Amino acid sequence: MADFRQAFAERILVLDGAMGTMLQERGLEAGGCPEEMNLAAPQTVADVHREYAKAGADILVTNTFGGNRVKLAHYGLESKVREVSTRAVEIARKAAGGEAFVAAAIGPTGRFLEPVGDAAFDEMVDIFGEQVRAFASAGADLITCETFLDIRELRAAVVACREFADLPVIAQMTFDEGGRSVLGSSPEAAAVTLDALGVDIIGSNCGLGPEGIFALLEKMRSVTSLPLISQANAGLPELREGQTVFPGTPEDMTAFHDRMIALGVRVIGGCCGTTPAHIGAIRAALEGKKLAWTPPARRCFLSSRTNVVPLGPDAPCAVIGERINPTGKKIYTAELREGKTAYIRREAQEQTAAGAMLLDVNCGAPGVDEPAALERAVFAVSGVSGAPLVLDSSDPAALERALKAVDGKVLINSVSGEDKSLNAVLPLARKYGAAVIGLSLDEGGIPETAEGRLGVARKIRDAAVAAGLSAHDVVIDGLVLTVSAEQKRAMETLRTLRLVRSELGLATVLGVSNISYGLPRRTVLSSVFFAMALEAGLGAAIINPKEERMMDAYRSAMVLLGRDVRSEAYIAHYGELAPESPSMPASAQGPAAIRDRLAAAIIEGDVEGVGTLVDEGFAEGLTALQVSNEGLLPGLEEVGRRFGKNQIFLPQVMRSAEAMHAAFDLIKERMPDEKGESRGRILMATVEGDIHDIGKNIVCTLLENHGFEVIDLGKNVPAERILEQAREHQVDAVGLSALMTTTLAAMEKTLVRLRASGIKVFTMVGGAVVTQEYAESIGADLYGRDAMEAVEKIKRLLIKESS
Repeated sequence: MADFRQAFAERILVLDGAMGTMLQERGLEAGGCPEEMNLAAPQTVADVHREYAKAGADILVTNTFGGNRVKLAHYGLESKVREVSTRAVEIARKAAGGEAFVAAAIGPTGRFLEPVGDAAFDEMVDIFGEQVRAFASAGADLITCETFLDIRELRAAVVACREFADLPVIAQMTFDEGGRSVLGSSPEAAAVTLDALGVDIIGSNCGLGPEGIFALLEKMRSVTSLPLISQANAGLPELREGQTVFPGTPEDMTAFHDRMIALGVRVIGGCCGTTPAHIGAIRAALEGKKLAWTPPARRCFLSSRTNVVPLGPDAPCAVIGERINPTGKKIYTAELREGKTAYIRREAQEQTAAGAMLLDVNCGAPGVDEPAALERAVFAVSGVSGAPLVLDSSDPAALERALKAVDGKVLINSVSGEDKSLNAVLPLARKYGAAVIGLSLDEGGIPETAEGRLGVARKIRDAAVAAGLSAHDVVIDGLVLTVSAEQKRAMETLRTLRLVRSELGLATVLGVSNISYGLPRRTVLSSVFFAMALEAGLGAAIINPKEERMMDAYRSAMVLLGRDVRSEAYIAHYGELAPESPSMPASAQGPAAIRDRLAAAIIEGDVEGVGTLVDEGFAEGLTALQVSNEGLLPGLEEVGRRFGKNQIFLPQVMRSAEAMHAAFDLIKERMPDEKGESRGRILMATVEGDIHDIGKNIVCTLLENHGFEVIDLGKNVPAERILEQAREHQVDAVGLSALMTTTLAAMEKTLVRLRASGIKVFTMVGGAVVTQEYAESIGADLYGRDAMEAVEKIKRLLIKESS
């Protein structure tokens, strides 16, 4: 076989279709383990591969999607990861007959990483690394990571691929019809994050048909120059005569071919519902097409889980909030030593509201465990702000721990031109997909002239490229020295900005307020210097965005320099309808009613502070019921409203739920005899044959926080047990979840059995493959599109029933 990277550069490759669909047709039982067939029925798996190869597939994907030890443990096979993985590669290799590449598949574990879940980043790298080592030893041509819902889990998988093998990597996420992943990632943010990790091809699979996947890939293309992969379902699943079918015809799979080719899609395949007929149509539609493609110019972007910020000579200057820094801040320093994050979360919110696009996070102070503190700070900031992060530390151990905790591509602050610094920081940036700030100083200190600083900048850029980073991911700090002591060097800093931009084509950054240190009315001088630096081409500014004079200079300069097109941002801020200053969270506006402050704590996910507020509520004479129903629950209702409007996402919802749990635990301790009235008793279960329970678990958590009693039966629950427990606990409602199309029939069977038994309960269904139409067709009372919608609907139904 030719080299895989060379092959997709020369032509568009066809990847095969659904493995699970084909195995089910050949005897795989609902709820059975597909990967076990590599050992128990290898000929069956080989036959599927051969059919796809015959249809024209250039890439055969191994039957290992659920082959990690977490998934295999559901079947008692966790000790057979290497055997399953090795055998799968051997089967695919033999079926390929030297005519197709073998792609080893890695799928998600079904667990969420901290702080949303309980899995640690290193644990995930180890789990995926076990598969990767086996794939490499068995001779796979490449690895494809597919159907991931959590960008942090996918980051861990890619890190494992890079650490334990030297194979090409494809990385794909799954998005819903609204263009977001389950945890809120946008296609653009995912693309920036994955591009930085050094994968070969990125894209999206599953969840949507060709039209939906194309729309996602268009968004990815806006922020990456990497080749793309399209792996769509054969349409969206439908229920026909009791069977789940994918309606997309082979011809439907080719409808977007021309646009896919123009977009830079270099691999096209199929996911759920696709068969050799679909793959054959994809192959035929490519015949005679012009398949050449020139990648767009590479640019620098930073990302969080949800947002993307451009950074470069052609992008508007990015404002970096500087306030999460312990220098001169006694309250913050004390909180760092105590392991608290209230200051961090408050500053993250306030700086973002004031206009910060990026947030600098520094936890270095005497007496502080900096690695632990920086990780904690990353979790705290990411929970309340969508701004990408700037990790500000000189401790490599702290940097690495924080890099494992981030949701996206961050900026490391900083590396210098000293060899020691370059050798310590650049490998971390490469491994975890980060950009770096390069300080234009070296062993000789700060050069006197702009030309000297340019020379250091060139050295940092060259070292970064040699370490495997893109040159565009180096942002040069021209270094601001206080004008009160070294007046002439201010102009050298501005000259440095111009030289770095014209000679190296790199973005620049400055800690602007350093210019005025030691002088009165510092913001007057700093704001004027800021405007001068912007005219000189400054790419990012580390400032206090809550200093309105600084932001006045920024917004005005963006208009005058033509970066604020049609003055839209300026008008939005200073127009007649705009507030005079950014609004602050209710908790930061001075005294407020305890009920409002309790609600704000839940909205902000203030796990640390909500207990103190509960105590204050009791001290003011509120009962446990009043604290809960008049303070906490209204906050949770607002969380639901914001989630429904895509203003916040699942990680923030889970943080609010955690704060709710902390408050309830304290209420139970203080008032054990005072019990609030239950809103109802609900039985929850994932149906028989389905081992996925993440969505169901989230619904259970939110129901409990809204005052419902929940009986959680877990996953893979037979209809008989659901009936038995519903009768025993005399529940008001039964909620059923399914993630796999093959288990939808079990959901219908359970509802039929419930009705036939005479048990009077309301029924609610949900899950990735469940639709409103399907829910209606099987007679369910409610359909929950997501966890918050499920809670709101069951609340309305049960409250109406009791009134």
